[in-house]
Amino acid sequence: QVQLVESGGGLVQAGGSLRLSCAASGLTLSDYGMGWFRQTPGKEREFVATINWSGGRTNYADSVKGRFTISRDNAKNTVYLEMNSLKPEDTAVYFCAARPNFGSLEYPYWGQGTQVTVSS
Repeated sequence: QVQLVESGGGLVQAGGSLRLSCAASGLTLSDYGMGWFRQTPGKEREFVATINWSGGRTNYADSVKGRFTISRDNAKNTVYLEMNSLKPEDTAVYFCAARPNFGSLEYPYWGQGTQVTVSS
């Protein structure tokens, strides 16, 4: 049974930093591409960043490019999102997701989310 558990969220002032972690179990992480997404009330979930199975290829939303860094440690079955220069508009519930390396581009596995709140 695949489980993704996010942690590291919290309350931070604008300009501050947070590091989110996503601990995966029930799968071999290197068999999956991983992504971070976020959602605020009343809005659809939006893409933040993705990373391929080896960590050699990453992709970011324009709104976070240059401020956020996605990384992974397959030996620890963990994916990270380093968030710097946080802005109030980054406030959201952040979700990690896993997608098999081959097949559909959809993400079948999702965590429960962790709240990030950035105060101005």
